[in-house]
Amino acid sequence: MICLTADLHHMGLKTGNQMHSDKTEMSLAGEFVKMMEARDIKGSFFITGRSFDEEWDEVKPITESPNIEIGGHNYEAFKPEILHRIWNKFTNNYNGPYAYQYYDTKKTIDTIYAKTGKRINIWRNHMYMHGPNTEKVLSSLGIEVCSDGVKKDNFSPQEDVSGIYNLPINIIPDHEHIIHAERTPEWIEQWQKRYNWSDDFGPDSYYIDTWAKLVIDQLKANEAEGKLSVMIIHPITMYLADGFKAVRTILDYIETRETVFMGDLIAKEKAAA
Repeated sequence: MICLTADLHHMGLKTGNQMHSDKTEMSLAGEFVKMMEARDIKGSFFITGRSFDEEWDEVKPITESPNIEIGGHNYEAFKPEILHRIWNKFTNNYNGPYAYQYYDTKKTIDTIYAKTGKRINIWRNHMYMHGPNTEKVLSSLGIEVCSDGVKKDNFSPQEDVSGIYNLPINIIPDHEHIIHAERTPEWIEQWQKRYNWSDDFGPDSYYIDTWAKLVIDQLKANEAEGKLSVMIIHPITMYLADGFKAVRTILDYIETRETVFMGDLIAKEKAAA
């Protein structure tokens, strides 16, 4: 079983990918959704709240697709950055104090409801930033699943004492492991020197074809053992890397397997308990 997820951001964020693209992030997400619909693949898309207020014309078709489940991805995506850096330096909490995180989360949930009439129950923090108050805040606002972080050996939702479930990604992520756009080999080398970055799949970045093979191999290995795969795709990254060519191959494989909305996994988990 495969849980395909995506993270989508408002253009005002001015990410490196957005600055390198000749199309908006939401328009590319719309193209990706059509590829999923053609293959009847389900997906859980985490979208920043500001996108609903500023780019509704492009967000609306995504939210109306029967193949897409919507989740929250913060409202501003941790802007202004300087404020979060200060909080992190002095309190070791990039998300900010409880009251701020509650405000940001509620604003995102309320904005999505106002635009779509849907109450979301899944969440992923921008950059997987998981703070000490995250479970308590999300649980108090009706979120059931939080998908922060990367843990390659985690194959099921893990219940927190707050009642919320944590479900990290367990297939090699795309953006931070693919050479594309601003992430040239030279840029990556300097980035590694500065931050010494790594996740559960290591520090390496790959060209898109190699990364796509790793993804398919990992999906097949999990399927062979009856394990849940949780994967992340950024449509804009797929477009910038090779114009969606490699991801079509990935989708062709996923089409042959069962896909599931992240929000539905909790009902399955409780039924199995």
